[in-house]
Amino acid sequence: MGGSQATAVHRGNGFERSSPGSLQGVAQASTAAHPVGSGAPSSCRPANLKTKITQDAASSGHRHYRVTLAAAPRTSACQLGGSPRDVKFYDNSSLKGVTAKPYGSQGTKVTFGPGHPVHFDIQVPSTAKGAKANRVVFTLRTPGSGIIPGDQEADGKLSVDFGTQIGPVRPGA
Repeated sequence: MGGSQATAVHRGNGFERSSPGSLQGVAQASTAAHPVGSGAPSSCRPANLKTKITQDAASSGHRHYRVTLAAAPRTSACQLGGSPRDVKFYDNSSLKGVTAKPYGSQGTKVTFGPGHPVHFDIQVPSTAKGAKANRVVFTLRTPGSGIIPGDQEADGKLSVDFGTQIGPVRPGA
């Protein structure tokens, strides 16, 4: 498991990071993911979670990276499902031309909120060195293939290549 790890933190009304001029706006979570009338802001809003990428154990023929999401305190739980979509990989500001496809069961509903972290897997063929990346941008999905408006971002060192796949969101860190 070891390897590199980095953290991106969403705070207040935007995305906070060390690079200048890179605030990410806040989006309202969809009603399918966040029940109306719960009072607290949704854990699924980009401003209400933090992300972390860590290198995970390799499997036969693949490198794996785990993207973990943890909800901010005093937010309400929401429902996620399936693999994140519209996944893009960047090295600094340079978009990498790697298109990731989902794998695994896309129908499982997962609860995300304070004390209930979730994660998903980035699976990369280990046949070549791949393209260096340090940021992943993605859109979370709700059960039934809806989306959570707004881009989520996670920072950390990884390598991506043709054939990269994104696993479904699963419970736990």
